[in-house]
Amino acid sequence: MMNASTLDQSRLESFVGRAIGDLSAAYGGVMVSLGSKLGLYKAMAGAGPLSAGELAARSQCAERYVREWLNAQVAGGYADYHPASDTYELAPEHAMVLAEEDSPVFIPHAWQVVASMWFDEDRALEAFRSGTGIAWGDHDGRLQCGVAAFYRNGYRASLVSQWLPALEGVVERLQAGITVADVGCGHGHSTVLMAQAFPNSRFHGFDVHPASVEEARRNAAVAGVADRVQFDVARATDYPAHDYGLICFFDCLHDMGDPVAAARHAAATLAADGTVMLVEPFANDRVEHNQSAVARLYYAASTTICCAHAISEGGTLVLGAQAGEARLADVFRRAGFGHFRRATETPFNLVLEARR
Repeated sequence: MMNASTLDQSRLESFVGRAIGDLSAAYGGVMVSLGSKLGLYKAMAGAGPLSAGELAARSQCAERYVREWLNAQVAGGYADYHPASDTYELAPEHAMVLAEEDSPVFIPHAWQVVASMWFDEDRALEAFRSGTGIAWGDHDGRLQCGVAAFYRNGYRASLVSQWLPALEGVVERLQAGITVADVGCGHGHSTVLMAQAFPNSRFHGFDVHPASVEEARRNAAVAGVADRVQFDVARATDYPAHDYGLICFFDCLHDMGDPVAAARHAAATLAADGTVMLVEPFANDRVEHNQSAVARLYYAASTTICCAHAISEGGTLVLGAQAGEARLADVFRRAGFGHFRRATETPFNLVLEARR
């Protein structure tokens, strides 16, 4: 046991405070999920100051629970409290994050991923001890739904307006009409967004998870693009060739057991003048340069989700969610691509372009 007299007490106290802050944030995440699912944030948004009773009536919830939930929101800085009137208020900036489901910064869905990680803890413990993998489809269903919903708004805000225009000549080709493959398409939100924006092109979404493919088909039908979008179950190394003018990997290459083979298959199915669009979690190339809240989030998810799935597929090269541009460039170099560059970036993503 450590001798307390040799410890740096200020460092100890500082770290205890940080650990308690993290624990408080985890508790707060449960409150965020409840507030979103019960419609509490939506009932507060734009309403000005509300009493606990008024919010309970608006949301059709029990007042005593609502008051305690509201006090947790105030304690965490998520809502404001007005003592003189005993009322609570959600600032419009906070409503963007907590209540507006189409906002690019809407966060509640992301807490479903955390819930799935806790639910699957026994699987993760066994995987650590045995070295075996955990396939994407073997996780609790909140993982797939949470990831799809969380990424959807980011893609909606940036994909058509910023990311595709950052690629050389791709928008013009999409407008004229090409065939596009969305590899690892999940629930198909990225595929549908492109199909809506570029009616002259045809889109094929591929994923290894059958339930996600079914959901993608439903999403395409609701969006009115089912006639121009086809979704099929396929791996990144065996989807059919169509001389694709654009092949997209949205936040998925690092999950694959053999990313080099996936890149080689892209090279083999790409049109002579085609482009690969690779969107990956933002990361610098060295661990010591990835010390941030975003990097911590990605490393943690990568531990139990991304690396676990890659290992389940054989794991010849397990990149993880913080692969960084240099390692990704090496994957495409080994697959025979001669051109690779960073087209643009956000605090959450690297957008990379590859051509043969």
